[in-house]
Amino acid sequence: LVQLVESGGDSVQTGGSLRLSCVISGNPFISNNMAWFRQAPGKQREGVASIDSYNDATYADSAKGRFTVFRGNDKNTLILQMNDLKPEDTAVYYCALGSQTHASAALLPSAYMYWGQGTQVTVSS
Repeated sequence: LVQLVESGGDSVQTGGSLRLSCVISGNPFISNNMAWFRQAPGKQREGVASIDSYNDATYADSAKGRFTVFRGNDKNTLILQMNDLKPEDTAVYYCALGSQTHASAALLPSAYMYWGQGTQVTVSS
């Protein structure tokens, strides 16, 4: 059974920071991509950041320079460090797992087979 459990969502003010964590159990992929997506009310789910088994990361333009994605020491924990948060970052953030994919597809929901339940991030002005 593959499970992804996110934590770390909270309410912060503009300019604040949050660290999201995702613990993955039962990972069936030796080579894989792990990613963070987000979905705001009334909007489509969008990719935020992804990292592959070689620790190559891909970021959405909105995340570059502010967010950092990395794996924990056990390789099955995914972290998203978010700095300089803005109200437009408000969304439910989801962790996702899929087989290794090319960077051009790393932020597409269709590249991921397994998803967590999400954690709410709210940024107030």
